[in-house]
Amino acid sequence: MKLNRYSSVVHATQALQKRGYTTEFKLKEKGKMQNLKTKRMYSPSDMEIAEYHRFEGASNPSDMSIVFAVEARDGAKGIIISSYGMYADMDMVAFMDKVKIKKRATA
Repeated sequence: MKLNRYSSVVHATQALQKRGYTTEFKLKEKGKMQNLKTKRMYSPSDMEIAEYHRFEGASNPSDMSIVFAVEARDGAKGIIISSYGMYADMDMVAFMDKVKIKKRATA
């Protein structure tokens, strides 16, 4: 898994969407993520982090965020963007902390 392969959140989001990470997810209930199109709810055990990219706001602390490419057990693939630092949504942080990172295949 490569970290910080992209220069910005926008660049990462566009590249991941081109690779099929198009599902929109939103944290709805404490401990549940919702697919906004199908309305299906997921718990952390229903998802895996395929990759993530951390961006630090050199000039603006509000730019501190992590872009997660996630895959759900039902095949839905999407992007979740989470702030960290003083602007972090602690419910989102708690959810993402419980999502396992997908193991890479070894060559």
